Amino acid sequence: MNPVALALFGVIASTLAGTFVVVALVSGVSGLWPLLGVAAFGAVLALPAVWFISRAMGR
Repeated sequence: MNPVALALFGVIASTLAGTFVVVALVSGVSGLWPLLGVAAFGAVLALPAVWFISRAMGR
């Protein structure tokens, strides 16, 4: 991964993970493991987003 993609991943992954955690909390999810799972899902979902964005920036 190039340095731009790594920087993008840090920003996008934390944003998506935080957003999904807030949505889970508003929905009534409680407990450490479900919230960690939702945050991990947001971080994993950031990988394809970073790939598409870094490719678009590279063109």
